[in-house]
Amino acid sequence: MGENGWRWTDAWIFVSLVIASGAGRHRRSATTRRPEGVRLADVLSTADHLNRAIPEREDVESAVRRLVGAGLVSVSDGWFRITEDGERLWRSRPRAGVGTMVDTVQGVLVRRHTPGESDWRLHEDDHAAAVQEYAVRSIPMPRRSPEGHSGRA
Repeated sequence: MGENGWRWTDAWIFVSLVIASGAGRHRRSATTRRPEGVRLADVLSTADHLNRAIPEREDVESAVRRLVGAGLVSVSDGWFRITEDGERLWRSRPRAGVGTMVDTVQGVLVRRHTPGESDWRLHEDDHAAAVQEYAVRSIPMPRRSPEGHSGRA
């Protein structure tokens, strides 16, 4: 695949955004989604769960620029949204298990869409803040015993 073709990371970010936004759940219509979209920390969290890695800033920026340019995703004031065209792509893709979902979506992108280009930028500080937010959220809270319970039988 050439320099201008869809990359695996493009599909990874798209699938992460779809899952994080809940757009793929129960084949809901676009009007039932949260209208504000999702934040970058949610996309990174989902990407980590899909691939056991947090995407690098450059990977996110490149993928989002191409997805926005292709009309599949929009970003406004830090909120990421799936567009109607993105919804159609997601709903019409061949069904796949979680382990092959990104590969399946990459194949659909290659066959049905041309990557676009937008001028969207992800600043290093914004990526670092989202990674930090995700890291803090993913630290398990210690379990506490109910108040007044001494732990003895």
